[in-house]
Amino acid sequence: MQEILLLGGAAVHRCDKVELARAALAAEVSMAAPHRGNTGYSTYFITADTFQRHSLFQSERMARLFLRVLFSYRSQHRYLLHEFVLMPDHVHLLITPTETLERALQLIKGGFSFRAKRELGFAGEVWETSFYDHRVRDWEEYCAFRRYIHMNPVKRGLVPAPEQYPYSSAAPGMELDPVPQRLKPSGSIAV
Repeated sequence: MQEILLLGGAAVHRCDKVELARAALAAEVSMAAPHRGNTGYSTYFITADTFQRHSLFQSERMARLFLRVLFSYRSQHRYLLHEFVLMPDHVHLLITPTETLERALQLIKGGFSFRAKRELGFAGEVWETSFYDHRVRDWEEYCAFRRYIHMNPVKRGLVPAPEQYPYSSAAPGMELDPVPQRLKPSGSIAV
């Protein structure tokens, strides 16, 4: 489903109207940061880098395992997964934690690290200890982050079109959680 806004009788996809510069806003948060408590079901744009930006996810086995971990915790309702892209050396997510943001990232990063070592015999460090997060405040920010996520593999020259990248929510057949109602613009309809 895509959100559209009817403007003067013409349907306009709102995500295409947002500047991409807003997507660059992300504050670094250390994994050792004080506990935030319940995040109030806010939606966050997350960036997590692999250790020393090694291209860990160039391996199809690693990439597929990461997606299994990501969707496993989603199916356990540990967070809502709205959008994602797994790049060779980092991941971007649009998620709404059901507990805390820190717990959601601990599950994703820690769960993948554990399984990569156990199932694939990976012996090195997997992730940087911190991650970047930005609380999504409104529909325009959501759309900017969504577009940034979808276009990341295109900008890096990995594919000519977002839907051709297999490790992204832009790929056909990905089951994702809907946009949180509080972020949807008034006057929009789902199609």
